[in-house]
Amino acid sequence: MKKLFSVLAIAAIFASCNKKAEETVVEKETTTTEVKTDRIVSLNGAITETLASLDAAGTIVGKDVTSTFPTDLKATDLGHVRSITAESILALKPTVVFGTSKDVNPTLNEQLKKANVSLILIDQQYSVDGTKNLITEIAKTLKKENYQPLLDNISSKIATVKPFDKKPKVLFIYARGAGNLMVAGKETPLHSMIELAGAENAAAALTDFKPLTPEALLTTNPDVILMFDSGLQSLGGVDGLLKVEGIAATNAGKNKKVVTMDGQLLSGFGPRLGEAVIELHNKLQ
Repeated sequence: MKKLFSVLAIAAIFASCNKKAEETVVEKETTTTEVKTDRIVSLNGAITETLASLDAAGTIVGKDVTSTFPTDLKATDLGHVRSITAESILALKPTVVFGTSKDVNPTLNEQLKKANVSLILIDQQYSVDGTKNLITEIAKTLKKENYQPLLDNISSKIATVKPFDKKPKVLFIYARGAGNLMVAGKETPLHSMIELAGAENAAAALTDFKPLTPEALLTTNPDVILMFDSGLQSLGGVDGLLKVEGIAATNAGKNKKVVTMDGQLLSGFGPRLGEAVIELHNKLQ
């Protein structure tokens, strides 16, 4: 039962990881009038970053818990998107709500529609093209024409990443304390990031997020363990991680090769994607 709870918990955070790679689709649940963007609620970190990058930060009145960048954003924190209510959103009197199709549930969708609030849902894909499509669609909704530099910045930065002589095997471990440990397989944003950084996902034989087991560690035997900053902190640092059964026996454990990054930067796939890829690549050196 505990394992089932862990799987459901991580699925709530990365619920889109099982989606097939396809072109980003935008669904607009709006009235027949033109979308007004003077009071925005953003329910996704990458969307919030994109809005800010398009000089629309000042119009954001509400955000979800993943919207951690920019750090000086002045907007009401509504909490996790899975628990956000229509009442809390409507209290902010938004003219438009941005979110992703994986996160906004049908009930919330219908409640906002009945309240005549424009709802823009984006089917976010964790890829370079998916990120560029997300930026483009938001810019078009805002009637902003200054988005091309954001796309070019992603391409130019990723183009500077040089191949490793030998690809390191990287295992991403999601942690919320020692009792909740998961590894990221295929069809996850972490798998995509590891590959974009020129490395190999040690858990590529798995799909989605799976519970970490000593057997899995023996099978994957990573050269590097990758974690969110907050995840490693929840274990008490590297010393705490090495106490997890099986970690010390891996190549990464023996060499204490543990890499951490900010969670939103690493897995968000927003306008800072190029910076994220470069940072991860450099840390894997």
